[in-house]
Amino acid sequence: MVKNRQFLKHLAAIILAIICILPLNACAAVSKTADGDPIYQQRTVHNPDGIGKFYMGREIAQVMGYQGAGWLERPSRGMEEKSARLVNNLDLKPTDIVADIGAGTGYFSFRIAPLVPEGKVLAVDVQPEMINFIKLNKQEKNIANVEPVLGSIDNPNLPENSVDLVVMVDAYHEFAYPREMMQGIVKALKPGGRTVSIEYRGENPLIAIKGLHKMTQKQVKKEMAAVGLVWKETKDMLPQQHLMVFEKPSQI
Repeated sequence: MVKNRQFLKHLAAIILAIICILPLNACAAVSKTADGDPIYQQRTVHNPDGIGKFYMGREIAQVMGYQGAGWLERPSRGMEEKSARLVNNLDLKPTDIVADIGAGTGYFSFRIAPLVPEGKVLAVDVQPEMINFIKLNKQEKNIANVEPVLGSIDNPNLPENSVDLVVMVDAYHEFAYPREMMQGIVKALKPGGRTVSIEYRGENPLIAIKGLHKMTQKQVKKEMAAVGLVWKETKDMLPQQHLMVFEKPSQI
């Protein structure tokens, strides 16, 4: 009887292993909420530009590492992406506390800072190397109201109810834990605070950006709604990106 049980256990393990390599990913690992609802799904067969982790039907894209810092600071970026137009459409107040999430080298942080002279920009990134770039740029540009913040992959590490505006420029689609990160962002926002998501338009196949590094309005709205943010407007005045504005309700 003992031998039969051992045989059945080994057989079950072999069958499970076979199922796990099937294209349908029948054994995909699933994270769940306290209510038992799935949040993430891990698949072995996936887009090579992604991490194999899916959230609300979307595969999460691979992170662009600090090795791409030069591309973020390329001289042609301002013209290609109309960076000044983007910053001027954030509807900033001089006293605003702004969190630039996924700040990278601080490309946008240092462009926002002069528009909030009585406020500041919290330049958040999860890569220590990027934080070092921000510190170097801060010293070189002599801009005092940019503060580097080292976040974690599931937490922006910002104080609760402390931020007027959150800006995410081509960053959200790379968050390894988008639900947890956005929950942290919502906590950090003041009541009535805004989140601005800038993403390459996933609806347009002619935009020469890898598919997982683009997002549709429909998908962004769905994921922001999941953490209680309310869509207010979309500004399509950029050449290739949506600028979508969401708000934290007074009661959430």
